[in-house]
Amino acid sequence: MGNKASLLQLDALELRARLASGAISALEVTEACLDRIAERDDLVRAWAWIDPGFARDQARKLDDHRKAGRPLGALHGLPVALKDIIDTAKIPTENGCKADAGRVPLQDAFIVERLKQAGAVILGKTVTTELAFMQPGPTRNPVNPDHTPGGSSSGSAAAVADFQVPLAIGSQTGGSVIRPASYCGVTGFKPSFGAIPRRGVLMQSPTLDTLGVFARTPLEAAMLAEVLFGHDVQDKATTPAPFPQLLDIARKDPPVKPIFALIKPPGWADADPQLHDAFAELAEAMGEQMFEAALPAVFDQAAELRERINFAEMARCYYRYDRKGENTLGPLTREALDKGAQILARDYLSAMDWAQIYGAALDEVFSRCDAIICPAAPGPAPKGLDFTGSAIFNGLWTMVGTPAVTIPAFTAENGLPMGLQLVGPRGEDARLLRNAHWFTRWLDTLGA
Repeated sequence: MGNKASLLQLDALELRARLASGAISALEVTEACLDRIAERDDLVRAWAWIDPGFARDQARKLDDHRKAGRPLGALHGLPVALKDIIDTAKIPTENGCKADAGRVPLQDAFIVERLKQAGAVILGKTVTTELAFMQPGPTRNPVNPDHTPGGSSSGSAAAVADFQVPLAIGSQTGGSVIRPASYCGVTGFKPSFGAIPRRGVLMQSPTLDTLGVFARTPLEAAMLAEVLFGHDVQDKATTPAPFPQLLDIARKDPPVKPIFALIKPPGWADADPQLHDAFAELAEAMGEQMFEAALPAVFDQAAELRERINFAEMARCYYRYDRKGENTLGPLTREALDKGAQILARDYLSAMDWAQIYGAALDEVFSRCDAIICPAAPGPAPKGLDFTGSAIFNGLWTMVGTPAVTIPAFTAENGLPMGLQLVGPRGEDARLLRNAHWFTRWLDTLGA
């Protein structure tokens, strides 16, 4: 393995330390990413836009900044990929939609401003499904290109999994961070609703849309997410709050061994038998640290209610695309818009009420555990590229706004990864990441 390629095997925390010390340069790391992309992009197809010259120019400026002895940002020199629904000034942001081909924003999104302030290299824009919904894009699963990478943050998950970039950003309205992370074998972190401002990001469903991050471990996810958390007056979902110490807290040992509640959510019976076996083995290995908690029967309609909220708000937010005619959108997006346009106001408002009811019911479970454990997806990534997979195990947590993190804990017989998901109380993001870090170390002891 060459020196450049070996850099990409380092986790983002180690890269950050070496960049800060001057042991490696931002240009070296960026060149390693560009070489890997050149080698693999024809197969994986994770990128919607990338300009090697632009990436190198950022890296050189950051290296000059460090050599001048100036203070370094929290992500100094680290390349980061952005899902192509996140506005970048003077850089195409086409939302995976032919109606937006050639669209170039004039301003950066809130999170892009934050990344630049932190010294990150904006490496490029990653493929999203059409308008961040379910019409698949060209990206393939890097573990096996005959299988889907998931959606809608397909390019971000695949790029991190294939060692093309150490960190990436996506979004989730149903399961679009957690599911592709599970399918591709990386860590995906969807924070509490409202934790990361969405100004400058394509809005599909204001009640559900949540920005999230991709990395290889919970600690790396904590490092990236910490930079993005904040308050923005233009995003009413955000609130003024102290700067979160996600990474410092996630690194610490829990005061006592965490207790996990195993939940088999609606859809469990239809999941892959391999997943059932994996969770049975996990429960046996964890012993008294895990207990099974059953959700009340009213949770059986959660997927339908979340979809109702999603489609109703989608019909409103995407009306401008709908007006452009039948040929503008793919059939899956068109079908969702048609359904959304037919939803009655009373049914939409009722679904919104249920989100609060579900949240209150989950509080009782959280009172007895440190985190919930459940599957991240019904099994390994499905074969074929015409279906991005089911979000049946993700939508509930998006609907109630709780933070969730997926860990690539299992491997299917065909070699594809299967993730499990840890879920924490809303607003307890740092604690959830600490439990996720503990869990990854515990998994390592099993394999030792």
